[in-house]
Amino acid sequence: MESLNIYTYAFFNTPDIPLNLPEGNAGQLFLIHGSGISAVVEPGISLESVQNNDEQVIKMVLAHDRIIRELFQQTTILPLRFGTSFASPATLLKHIESHGAEYREKLDYIQGKTEYNLKLVPRIFQEPVKSPVGGGRDYFLAKKQHFENQKAYMIAQADEKSSLINLITEIYQSAVIVQEKAEEIRVYFLVNHEDKPLFLEQFLTWQEACPRWDFCLGEGLPPYHFV
Repeated sequence: MESLNIYTYAFFNTPDIPLNLPEGNAGQLFLIHGSGISAVVEPGISLESVQNNDEQVIKMVLAHDRIIRELFQQTTILPLRFGTSFASPATLLKHIESHGAEYREKLDYIQGKTEYNLKLVPRIFQEPVKSPVGGGRDYFLAKKQHFENQKAYMIAQADEKSSLINLITEIYQSAVIVQEKAEEIRVYFLVNHEDKPLFLEQFLTWQEACPRWDFCLGEGLPPYHFV
């Protein structure tokens, strides 16, 4: 292994019991043990070697995600970014030695916790179907009423969003990340395993309080956004 590139998937506290290592992207996975921190690695592969082959890159991305998820089912891990690699085991061990305290602190913080992704999408304003309106004054009055209703809907929608985000950040504080992109909102939560039932109850309450938004809650994931 000394002469091979060391692709690295995750760091974790060196376990007392052996892990069941998943199948790698191209071969077998190995553990490299540092001072209290271990790494899950696959020697001989790198992003650079496949970056001009879209099919191989996609395969590598899917394998990276699968391996991290399978490891997460067994223990608390610090998932690494796709493409993380080291020139040799010695280089990796030196890195662990230099950043060991930082990694231990992060692992302590995410111990026993799962990340959830909540996506919020605004619903489009739709008025109930009404009888056809004739021309002239009745038409313009109906048009005016439509715009007023639409404006009131959008104001209420914005109020729902603001109230929800304020409530979520008040409850979860440092264990939540809110990202807004165009009209879509993504909220990432870090939830203790034992608090999952309460979190799901809160989700239903939020959904009822925001009828002008569509909610989509993703499955539990390793804490990608909190490390």
